[in-house]
Amino acid sequence: MPTTITGTAAGVPFTALPPADNGPAPLIVTWHMLDAPRTDAAFAAALPMHGLPAWRVHLGMPMCGARMVDGSTDAIVELFTKDPVMAYLYPFVRQASEEFPAALASLREQFPVGDGPIGVLGGSLGGAVALRVLAESETPIFAGAVVNAAIKMRSVVELFPGDYPYDAESEKAVDSLDFVAKADVLAERGPLLVVNGELDHPALRADAADLVGAIGDKAELRSIPGLAHALADEPGLEPAPQQPHARAVDEVLTEWFGRHLPVR
Repeated sequence: MPTTITGTAAGVPFTALPPADNGPAPLIVTWHMLDAPRTDAAFAAALPMHGLPAWRVHLGMPMCGARMVDGSTDAIVELFTKDPVMAYLYPFVRQASEEFPAALASLREQFPVGDGPIGVLGGSLGGAVALRVLAESETPIFAGAVVNAAIKMRSVVELFPGDYPYDAESEKAVDSLDFVAKADVLAERGPLLVVNGELDHPALRADAADLVGAIGDKAELRSIPGLAHALADEPGLEPAPQQPHARAVDEVLTEWFGRHLPVR
């Protein structure tokens, strides 16, 4: 089996997969789902992109993996039960994206990835992190990809039971995470692949199509037959054998990033 490296980068836990020769290569950074697979290690097992001549570093989301409270997801459940927007969705995306620059600087010190453009990938809520990095950071990006992503946070909120009681603060928070509205900015960044499951939530599929349509030629949409939202079986905390639908996503991602890797 290929080498797996674990560690932390500016306090952010990661699971890294090196290229075959363990040598200098471009860097791809990912953020995992909060559905299964819901840790960096489990996401690396679901979407390893083996054979890609790049370092793939899977960062842990807040309160996940090595940062779980008391080794469980109970604290996260408590947060989204309390307030799915202001205690869970918005602060998780904000923290993960805001801690990224320091984590990236640390990864550049730990691995032979150079200082050139990177690739970014996110799944579900991690997709919102990848899109925020694309839209708001100054980090050079050679290509991005998202899978079953939280593209418009209002659509994600509607998946929770009941009617969410928006106020001015929460309206501002969800509007800041509407990436269809940021399509013009995203179009100026690297090419973007939007992958969704044929059986994912209809609203998320509609958002994916809207985003690609709004970006235009710089974006591609790929639908995976038979795929729902999750990429692994529950509980999705530990590395597990790759499921067939995840393998199909993995193949699409490997081809996409391979096509756009910088020439070294």
